[in-house]
Amino acid sequence: MKVTICIGSSCHIKGSKAVVESLQQLIKDNGLENKVELSGTLCLGHCKEGVSVMVDDVFHSVSPENAALFFEKEIRAKC
Repeated sequence: MKVTICIGSSCHIKGSKAVVESLQQLIKDNGLENKVELSGTLCLGHCKEGVSVMVDDVFHSVSPENAALFFEKEIRAKC
């Protein structure tokens, strides 16, 4: 599974650093390092929709507040 997080200026302001850190920790805590490829990019083209995250080819809007729920629903449940 490939998870790409926008770290461009708009998403950075909305908390992309916290989302990255949360997902990194959750991936590690759940032993999914070999199943999930986490990477960053400068823009996914959804600047108005919050921290943009692509899981494989599906777009999601994630905030620092809902990162753990997002992880459970979109990453852990599908690994």
